[in-house]
Amino acid sequence: MSCCFPLGTMLWVLCVLQFMFHMAGGCAIEERIALMRIRSSLVEANSEVPASWGRSDDCCSWERVRCNNSTRVSGLNLDSVYQRKDHTIVPVGGPCWNLNLTIFSSFHELQQLDLFWNSACLHNFDGLQGLTMLRYLNLSNNRLIENNILESLGKLASLEVINFERTGLSGALQNIAFRNLNNLRHLRLGSNRLDGSIPASLFELPRLQFLHLSENLLRGHIPKMDLTGTLKNLRELYLGSNRLNGSIPTYLFDLPRLEYLYLSGNLLEGHIPIISPSNLCLSLQTLKLAENNLNGKFDFFWLRNCAMLQEVDLSRNAELDIDVTFLTSVTPFQLRALMLSGCNLDNTIISGPNLFGTQRHLQSLDLSNNNFSGSLPNWMFTNEAPLLYLGLAHNSLVGSLDHLMWQQQSNLRMINISMNYFTGQLPMDISSVFPNLTVLDASDNNISGHLPPSLCNINDLEFVDLSNNKLTGEVPSCLFTECGSRDFLRLSNNNLGGPILGGANNKSICGGTIYLDSNYFEGPLPNNLSGEVSIMDFHDNKLSGELDVSFWNIPSLEFLSVASNSLTGQIYPTICKLTSLKYLDISNNDFEGSIPNCSSKLMLYFLNMSSNTLSGFPSYFFNSSNVEVLDIRYNRFMGSLDWILHLYQIKLLLLGGNMFEGHISAELCHLQYLNIIDMSQNRLSGSLPPCIGAIPFGYHTDDDDFLSNYFYDVPFDVSLSSMDLPLFDAIYVLQGFTFSTKGNIYTFSRGFYNLMSGIDLSANMLSGEIPWEIGNLSHVKSLNLSHNFFIGQIPATIANMSALESLDLSHNELGGPIPWQLTQMSSLEVFSVAYNNLSGCIPNSGQFSSFNMESYLGNTNLQNSSQENQCSPDLGPMEVEDVGEASDDPVLYIICAASFVLAFWATVVFLFCLPFGQRVMLQL
Repeated sequence: MSCCFPLGTMLWVLCVLQFMFHMAGGCAIEERIALMRIRSSLVEANSEVPASWGRSDDCCSWERVRCNNSTRVSGLNLDSVYQRKDHTIVPVGGPCWNLNLTIFSSFHELQQLDLFWNSACLHNFDGLQGLTMLRYLNLSNNRLIENNILESLGKLASLEVINFERTGLSGALQNIAFRNLNNLRHLRLGSNRLDGSIPASLFELPRLQFLHLSENLLRGHIPKMDLTGTLKNLRELYLGSNRLNGSIPTYLFDLPRLEYLYLSGNLLEGHIPIISPSNLCLSLQTLKLAENNLNGKFDFFWLRNCAMLQEVDLSRNAELDIDVTFLTSVTPFQLRALMLSGCNLDNTIISGPNLFGTQRHLQSLDLSNNNFSGSLPNWMFTNEAPLLYLGLAHNSLVGSLDHLMWQQQSNLRMINISMNYFTGQLPMDISSVFPNLTVLDASDNNISGHLPPSLCNINDLEFVDLSNNKLTGEVPSCLFTECGSRDFLRLSNNNLGGPILGGANNKSICGGTIYLDSNYFEGPLPNNLSGEVSIMDFHDNKLSGELDVSFWNIPSLEFLSVASNSLTGQIYPTICKLTSLKYLDISNNDFEGSIPNCSSKLMLYFLNMSSNTLSGFPSYFFNSSNVEVLDIRYNRFMGSLDWILHLYQIKLLLLGGNMFEGHISAELCHLQYLNIIDMSQNRLSGSLPPCIGAIPFGYHTDDDDFLSNYFYDVPFDVSLSSMDLPLFDAIYVLQGFTFSTKGNIYTFSRGFYNLMSGIDLSANMLSGEIPWEIGNLSHVKSLNLSHNFFIGQIPATIANMSALESLDLSHNELGGPIPWQLTQMSSLEVFSVAYNNLSGCIPNSGQFSSFNMESYLGNTNLQNSSQENQCSPDLGPMEVEDVGEASDDPVLYIICAASFVLAFWATVVFLFCLPFGQRVMLQL
């Protein structure tokens, strides 16, 4: 190269630099090296790599790389670049791409860095702080795992756009030096765990246009400030789904460029502060204030100058009065979405005239949960408004479907008219009436007639819920075998009959979720089934025959219930091959024989086998480390209970009505998640271990937390732009279980962990004293120790069981008085100590004044305190905490005192009469 001959030092340096850039193929060699290091990092993470990286020397020509005019890298689009070679989705909390951001420090002219959705574990921003030209940074859907990472965010002073949504950020916003981010235009920190209040400095950024802090744990008031020089450029404000309280600042409605205001899902209260409608932000397009505690009046006429307005959501503000009357026949705005569910709406909104008659572009309308009555108006089904979603659920609307809305509605995609009083039949040509239907929810009405086979012809239909109606006849088999896009079918609690699944034997079943419970389906279960089904609920029908799953090929089946039918025979070992099962309910049938050994294959969380005639060893059937709910009551199981000691996650343990025997081991106390235990009607013997008082019954979680690990609400995307629509309930609801308390058998369903926590050890052969430690169970609501052989006195510490509603100690051999401390139990509703050997007075204060004499039968030495001169007065107060260390018996006190006196004088005699004692005294 001629330019490299000695022509001076400067010329030589230029030649060398030209040569280096030439060898780098059009980009700086240090940047090419850095890109290859990123490639190596992906290879080490078992990820696919961009195909063009490394194939040529010109890294500016590589995909995902953008260079500026000086051939320096100015942009890196690494969006979803981390792709596992097996094409499996990286689970939340699973393996991550360990990416060190210092690798980007070589890109000195980098302006844009996009690392969206890479499951990358990022520890700090050290590699970015020297990039003075960096304007755009997107790290959303990764993991920022250092606790103090927020503190260094304020050092990225050049940034204009920051997107850290869904990155696991935690800590307080006050840790960020927002005053350093004067260039910031766009900030997204939503869907994290940020807490604390919103610092005022964030609202003082002069160039801020978009602020997204939704779905965090922020609390306190929205900062109040003077708008002079601040927030004048703000266009979008997302503060929804936090814990913000106080009132809505007035200035938010005066922002001159605000287009999107989202404050839903907080604790905001007071009125909506629109003081001067004439000056209301004319650029406003979306107003979302749902799920707060707003009150006062909101008049849509206030929005008469907001010509750009498209979406309004004021739902679930029960004290907010909504006025939809309009003083003119023409509105300046044409809404696309209007959500007024659960507000304080007048019934005249249905009849009109009002705002609705003026809207020609309305796509989404939700008037559910408003106690509307009467029939539907014609304006809802005119062709003038191209409705895509109509929500009228949970009202008191009437009318016949035969005449209601069955004119052609080719646009309508989602209908929710559940929980009303509609009658009539579904149209036989429903596919012609609603050809584009995606969601049909008409549950909890009085709809009758047969299911139309034309439902199968709606190709996009995903969600069908017609439960709790009066439908009759057989279900068209095409609903199970030719269902197109359908993923959810609920036909529960109707009068449907015929063969289950439409007699679909030797066929593939479609649809992920199928509820056919509480009907009149009969005959055997299909022997040969296949498909991608996750939930099948057939409980409470008239099914017969055996449960033979030998030829079922449903690897995705997670939930199966055939409870309350007439199924017979054994539980065959082939059930073990349903390895995805989490929930199995075969209760209330006629199954018999021993159960198979599936413990190495079935990872059940919920198992109900109650009310059959099964035998064998229960622990053989399931993996002990997973099960949380176990109900095997009323069978013929026998043997010891050693196996329950391995149920580390158990919450609900129901073993009553069997033939278990042996002692209750102290190892039971290691089961720290127990909420309800029923071991009644067995052959258990021995004493009750005192450590039972250390089990935190009822303290941990409720059933929603239990369900959240395995069940999910399923939102069905019907492509209605960005409009927020209600989630349709595609969650599995646990079938109710029974528990005996207050002298009766109650059925508990959803919410049972909140409703009940209890212990039932009745009808066994337990003996010894009731341990005083049982009083530590302050969350237990029901305690039944009846029909055993307990002796001694009733522990006064039971008074510490402040939540106790039912206490049954009847049919034992307890003696002594009824502790007066029990009269302080304000929650106690049912009490029985009948048929014991108790003595003394019957308490008559507090709740005990409401108990009749049946609670005390069979105690010949108990006396009614109302009979004067026949019953001694109550003893003086005694601290409950002293029980177990002191006694109420004065005779015992006298004996103890006498023993002390004798011991004292014996010591004196020893010291003065014996030579050794005399030496001791002299030494003193």
